[in-house]
Amino acid sequence: MPEKLTTVLWYDGDAEEAARFYAETFPDSSVGNVFRAPSDFPSGKKGDALTVEFTVLGRSFSGLNGGDMFKPNESVSFMIVTEDQDETDRYWNAIVGNGGQESACGWCKDKWGYSWQITPRTLLESQRAGDEEAKRAFEAMMTMQKIDVAAIDAARAGN
Repeated sequence: MPEKLTTVLWYDGDAEEAARFYAETFPDSSVGNVFRAPSDFPSGKKGDALTVEFTVLGRSFSGLNGGDMFKPNESVSFMIVTEDQDETDRYWNAIVGNGGQESACGWCKDKWGYSWQITPRTLLESQRAGDEEAKRAFEAMMTMQKIDVAAIDAARAGN
């Protein structure tokens, strides 16, 4: 049974591919039920995936193959908090290297148009620190695409 609240993401026919990519990329992630069309329909064939249940980092989602009518935009994003540069690089490179694109300040988009914020914990901690430390880390972040953890840590320390 689906959870009481599940986020539904709209795809143009490739929800199953997206779900499999997320399940291979992030821990505690998996692909669940795939509901297939029982017969041909105006925009598809019998057996086409209609919806795909999947979990990313323990959170439930459903991918809806709704066609090209709606596109994702930056008003919704997924923030992944990372512990170090290796984890930051792994997620960033997986998303960007699989047909995605880089953006600024730790943001990137996957090949389906969904925005991801790959955010090292040290950057979040800097926001809770004193004004000067937060300012230095913020100014360093503003010069980056993928976040450089060592550079953020140096900015936090005033170096």
